[in-house]
Amino acid sequence: MHVNSFGQKQKPKNDSWYDDKPLHFGFSLGGNLMDFNINRTDTARLLPEVSLLNPGINIQIISNLHLHKYFDLRFLPGVSFGQRNVRYYLDGSIYNERQRLESSFLEFPLLLKYKGARLNNVRPYIVGGINYRYDLAGKKDYDVEKQVYLRLRRSDLYYEFGAGFDFYLPYFKLSVELKMSNGIRDILVHDRNNGGHEEYVDAIKRMHSQIWILAFHFE
Repeated sequence: MHVNSFGQKQKPKNDSWYDDKPLHFGFSLGGNLMDFNINRTDTARLLPEVSLLNPGINIQIISNLHLHKYFDLRFLPGVSFGQRNVRYYLDGSIYNERQRLESSFLEFPLLLKYKGARLNNVRPYIVGGINYRYDLAGKKDYDVEKQVYLRLRRSDLYYEFGAGFDFYLPYFKLSVELKMSNGIRDILVHDRNNGGHEEYVDAIKRMHSQIWILAFHFE
């Protein structure tokens, strides 16, 4: 009796010569959701919270330093844009929802990438590191005309971690990455001289920035 055995055929691997180069480059496009972690003041009557998450955009240039078969060091300077809306409640009812805070960041992330084993033309990875951001939209004075009585510090240092997949295509590599970025600094300016509306600042003890990022890297 003749028996035929069948095994799973391995797909042809697309060439990934750029992965082994000491240094290669690319670019990244993505979207973000900016949020705040707000610690409220215990004695304040107003209760602040982020009311709406608005999508923003990220644009970055990729510089990738090959350290090891499974490790890369990555520097991705770029810009990102987004906004956050803080709504205030008083005794269970909406007190004010006009506190819209826009951000235009220059960002300088330095990340370590650990790559798993490649399966055909797909490779999983995890990434983590730090990111210095400078907010070009930060204001020196309160925007009283728009009735915005909160101000953000311009600079902050973030720690970041995430995961993704590398897809090896015939002529380039596409990576899809989901990452969370958490600010270390209290980002709120606690200046009470805001035109007689100090209750908005007084209601917040600390406020830290948090950003979710979905990025598409082309290398």
